Amino acid sequence: MKIGKVSITKLFTFDSAHHLIDYNGKCRNIHGHTYKLEITLKGLPDENGLVMDFHDLEAIIENEVLEKVDHKYLNDVFDFNPTCEMIGLWLWEEISKQVQNTRCTLEKLVLWETPTSYITIDRNDME
Repeated sequence: MKIGKVSITKLFTFDSAHHLIDYNGKCRNIHGHTYKLEITLKGLPDENGLVMDFHDLEAIIENEVLEKVDHKYLNDVFDFNPTCEMIGLWLWEEISKQVQNTRCTLEKLVLWETPTSYITIDRNDME
C-alpha cells in the first residue's frame, strides 16, 4: 500500500468571557462564548499507522493551550483586543510551538465563536 500524508482533526470546546475594546456594538460589553476549536494536523503515519495519537493531541491542546483560556476573562489574559481573529492567531502560534518537534505540522485551525460565526487559518496563510 502506498503511504502518503494524512490529515487528522480533533474538536475542542472552551468557555471564556471578553469584551471588545474600541468597538461600538453590543460586544463592547462583557459577554461570554462557548468556543469550538477544530485542529487539523498533517503528517506521514508512523510505524503504528498513526500521524499522532488522538489522546496525545488532546493532552497537548488541553494542558498546554486551553488551560490558559478556558473559563478565563480574555481581556486579562491577552495584551491585544480579544477578537475571534486575534484569539485564532494566538492559538495558531501556541499550537505550532507544541507540535514543532513532532512528525506532523499544523495545517488548519477553525475557531467558532458562535454556532454560526467562525474564523479559519490554514498553513498557507501563515507561511
